[in-house]
Amino acid sequence: MAIGIGGSSREQALAGLSDMLQGAQPIGLDEYRSRIARAQALMREQGLAALYLHAGTSLRYFTGLVWRGSERLVGAIVPAQGEVEYLAPAFEEGTIRDYQVLPGAVHTWHEHESPYRLLQQRLAGHGLGMAGAVLGLCESTPFFVVDALRQLAPELELRNARPVTAACRMHKSAAEIALMQRAHDMTLAVHRATASMLYEGIGAAEVEDFIEAAHRKVGAAGSYFCIVLFGPDSAFPHGVRQPNPLRRDDMVLIDTGCLVHGYMSDITRSYVFGTPSARQREIWNSEKTAQAAAFAAARIGVPCEAVDAAARRSLEADGLGPAYALPGLPHRTGHGIGLDIHEWPYLVGGDTTLLAAGMCFSNEPMICVPGEFGIRHEDHFYMTDHGPRWFTQPAHSIDDPFGLAA
Repeated sequence: MAIGIGGSSREQALAGLSDMLQGAQPIGLDEYRSRIARAQALMREQGLAALYLHAGTSLRYFTGLVWRGSERLVGAIVPAQGEVEYLAPAFEEGTIRDYQVLPGAVHTWHEHESPYRLLQQRLAGHGLGMAGAVLGLCESTPFFVVDALRQLAPELELRNARPVTAACRMHKSAAEIALMQRAHDMTLAVHRATASMLYEGIGAAEVEDFIEAAHRKVGAAGSYFCIVLFGPDSAFPHGVRQPNPLRRDDMVLIDTGCLVHGYMSDITRSYVFGTPSARQREIWNSEKTAQAAAFAAARIGVPCEAVDAAARRSLEADGLGPAYALPGLPHRTGHGIGLDIHEWPYLVGGDTTLLAAGMCFSNEPMICVPGEFGIRHEDHFYMTDHGPRWFTQPAHSIDDPFGLAA
């Protein structure tokens, strides 16, 4: 058995964890103000008179207001010049004000009234009531909002605001990176504890329940997501409908993460419960080499797609692929991460975004061997002025995945 795999009870594994959240500071008001200023500068450059932020992570990123989207319109208007203002149902006004971080007027609508008419009226007050005026919409704005605006204000030009929202969000601040570092530290501790309590015959659901409890023990609200796969199931990147229980000598693949003040962790570990076969060992090492090749290719000013290409060259040198062919890597090498688990930019062919300081990515060039197993080493890194830096160190070896004896 590999070092750190099995041998402990659920109770012992949980007892080895402690609260790791102390000292993690949420994003402050000054940073939200600087984000708005940056967005407004970009809006003026791009000719946007205003930006509409619908309930969701872009609303949270720019204003600090945490609100889940629904059929009831909740959002904010950011004018190219001036103060942010909010729109919400009248019966939610008190709650909205309680949750506000960035101050601003709250304009409300009653249930029998049209929130889209209110939105159109507020936009007109910012000069968007004339032909040729351009409104930027965050990407998560539902179609029903877009459709209503088209009918109420046909003179408006509606434009995807991604060049503003993504341009801001993809460059993480020191405060954001610190929160993501804490989240990754917490999830890695959960991974170690989880590996220690595995036993033959355990089901995926029982492991998921443990990971939920373990994330709570380290200070998170629980798992943001969790994938647990054993044996042949591990060849399916995001799981199967009816997962198999753990058998001796199975490949184990566990992918999970949590939130710290809204910011994500996302780590996958793959290892063998038992004695690795020559085939498992070979593919495990190929995965590690490909992950290292991607990391080495990540340099300031290099296009994102070059990182994906480096991982694929490594895999092809080991007889895997080519391209998306299996056995090999069936998906992109990595995704951006922050308030969303998948956000811009992406380490994939066709993404020519140039790597810059503050960008954060997963590095997970998974190898799928249909009918046998899959191996995904997933760690995240962030770009500094001097190149990439890991949030968590990659898996050490198939015989000691967590480097406990290193």
